Amino acid sequence: MDDLEHLTRGPDAALVVFSFLQADCRNQNYRKELLSLGKDINYKGPWIDGYLEADGHLPISQMALSDIQPSVELQWPRDHVEAATIREVALGLREIAARLEDSIVSRATQNLERNILASPYEQCKRHLAGEVERLMNQGVGLEHLPQERVMVVLTLTLVKGVCEQAPQLLRTLFAAALEYIRRTGTR
Repeated sequence: MDDLEHLTRGPDAALVVFSFLQADCRNQNYRKELLSLGKDINYKGPWIDGYLEADGHLPISQMALSDIQPSVELQWPRDHVEAATIREVALGLREIAARLEDSIVSRATQNLERNILASPYEQCKRHLAGEVERLMNQGVGLEHLPQERVMVVLTLTLVKGVCEQAPQLLRTLFAAALEYIRRTGTR
């Protein structure tokens, strides 16, 4: 987890977020959206400031993510140590997410989904940031951990929770989470 700031600020942030979101995927429609998103990450390059980078260039090679069936071939860094670090960071974030109290996350996910579905697209980022900040201020029982990690975990947990219920929001929330994490996640 020492690489959290480096990975969430750089071009590999999309891979960290994707790796977190694709774990334990049970919803078929959500899985389809993930597969489509994975292909876009491959073919269009990294996500920069919430949007796909236009030039499509990434100095990466192909490695399969075995957690999704059928497997999506994502492009991972050529450096196997860096690819392992990305997976390790995503796993560490998922372990923290597992410690979050289910009722807190469930209510926050419902609030976020309701607010996003009732608002124009442009307000998605504001709703995500507001819900994460509300939870951070409320406290989630992980005060012993670095708060930037808790913020990243909350963001990704909320995004995954909403997208499992409303898979059509995956791209919008993926971009919003990426931008939010890059902007505020590792102060």
